[in-house]
Amino acid sequence: MKRLLSYLLMTAGTILVFLGARDLLESHFGQTTAARTFNATPRIVHAKSPAVHTGDTVAKLSIPRLSTQLYIVEGDDERELRRGPGHMPGTALPGARGNSVIAGHRDTHFRVLRDIRKGDDIVIQTAAGQFLYRVRDTSIVPPSNTAALQPSSATTLHLITCYPFYYVGSAPKRFVVEASLAGQVTRVE
Repeated sequence: MKRLLSYLLMTAGTILVFLGARDLLESHFGQTTAARTFNATPRIVHAKSPAVHTGDTVAKLSIPRLSTQLYIVEGDDERELRRGPGHMPGTALPGARGNSVIAGHRDTHFRVLRDIRKGDDIVIQTAAGQFLYRVRDTSIVPPSNTAALQPSSATTLHLITCYPFYYVGSAPKRFVVEASLAGQVTRVE
């Protein structure tokens, strides 16, 4: 019985290590692919910009104080969130008027948000240009609180991830970063 139990525990441990390694590798290769796609996209915006499709790389997000650079993909399902933080369909694109919502996993891409604070700069580069957002607030809310998802007439950005950052299993709360447009760094015409 002891021998069987030890084999079961070793098997379970191996599976957990494999799943963790898979998540880390998928996130790394997903960001590499997203970066390649983003850098190959022309920065010229025409009067009629092409539609954004699920899985497209839509922006590059930088947080200078935290030395972070992430590529944002369109979509918020599991496949896209493994590649990188996902822009929530139906919300404004980064840099556009309205509320832009970006979600990401706390144990890969958005782990860096644990160190973000009020006043930090967030730079978003899109095909339309580069936009500077400034963090107004951070909050911890229950999953039922959807205030960060509501439309806005102002140009705002919400970054959302699960909370606590170090938690085994499905986290019970959400960590929300709220930022507002502080300026336009550059604009492509």
